[in-house]
Amino acid sequence: MLTRRQFSKLIMGSGILYSGNMGRVSATLVSPAQSVSPDCDLLIKGGTVFDPGQNQHTALDVAVKNGKILEVSPDIPVARARSVISAKGKIVTPGLIDAHVHVFEGMGPIPVNADLYCLERGVTTAVDTGSTGYAGIAAFKKYVIRPSATRIYALLDINGFGVMMGLAGEYGNLDWVNPQSTVRAAEENKPDVVGIKCRLSKETTGPNDLEVLKRALEAAEATHLPLMVHIGDSYSPLREIISRMRKGDVLTHCFNGRPNGILDANRKLLPEVLQARQQGVFFNLGHGSNSFDFDVAEECIQQNFLPDTISSDLATTSINGPTFDLITTVSKFLPLGLNLDQVIERVTVKPTRVFNFGVELGSLRPGTDADISIIEVREGTFVFADTDGKKRMGRQKLQSAATIRGGRLYVNRSEDLVNR
Repeated sequence: MLTRRQFSKLIMGSGILYSGNMGRVSATLVSPAQSVSPDCDLLIKGGTVFDPGQNQHTALDVAVKNGKILEVSPDIPVARARSVISAKGKIVTPGLIDAHVHVFEGMGPIPVNADLYCLERGVTTAVDTGSTGYAGIAAFKKYVIRPSATRIYALLDINGFGVMMGLAGEYGNLDWVNPQSTVRAAEENKPDVVGIKCRLSKETTGPNDLEVLKRALEAAEATHLPLMVHIGDSYSPLREIISRMRKGDVLTHCFNGRPNGILDANRKLLPEVLQARQQGVFFNLGHGSNSFDFDVAEECIQQNFLPDTISSDLATTSINGPTFDLITTVSKFLPLGLNLDQVIERVTVKPTRVFNFGVELGSLRPGTDADISIIEVREGTFVFADTDGKKRMGRQKLQSAATIRGGRLYVNRSEDLVNR
């Protein structure tokens, strides 16, 4: 496996995109362009642009200059570019945004390397949701956010240590659940911190879940940030939790199959869930190792209740299945009836409506940072699994072919992805 330092060398520089063996996925992507007076650094040629935020779904070329989107137009001449990528037969999207990951690598047993498991697989922006709280955010910034090529933001867990220690029952000690320290850490670390997080599973909180939620809401209110609430077998019924959430807050693991979920005993959406959506609460998938149930997803989709954002909840417990990565998670919604525009929207523009990233993301609008994903839509017969082992068959699977982050090209070298 490549280290972050090794992977960071797979970038475009001085007109040379990559000089080694790029593997089956990307071998046909890169070709040199001859030009005497180019006006752009990189040209993505011949792909179909999917940019839901701008209602674009058509054959267009994308030109990049100085790390920014220069132009999105049909038939841009190759002579204008120093380097050209052929995206023929592929789709070109704004860089994917994974709104729920754990990437505080090296701190505890759960987090993974963002560059290897996000950037190399199509994700240009990742939101770490509570891998640390006030106790570790400075270290997270110094040792992960700043050195990573992936654009990373953080939600602070209301517990000062977050999930980085991998302990159960950590909310049992309410001395660690300190809204004042969380507020101070969030304010000192904006704009890297874009929200607050609390985890309301019974094994985490015991009977303290509503008190934990109260303190997390206090911190979110004081910092003017959204609160992400993790559900899954909570001590209190969901209706008591979600009725306390505010406009702009996020309920994650919305399609989990554990007790106290969003469906009632008759498999209908709880009235409080529908009311929360109407009042502006966002619903995030958060697949993970135990938080995605195909049956729950199908019931909700049949009731016209789709997730606002699709995310992986990527961690060491799920990178080898059943989650694998965001692009595989997104693919699981195709056999459930969502189309390409719908799934791409939930990993590009929609996360930008949940979190204030401080820069314009999720768009290929000229002038924005050149964060771009090139995706192959593979046709065939594919078997997808949820976190309970239930399976669904699909006719399409999305595969990351290459990623551009801030104008630099990263090639997917993960041979294990080709036949998965």
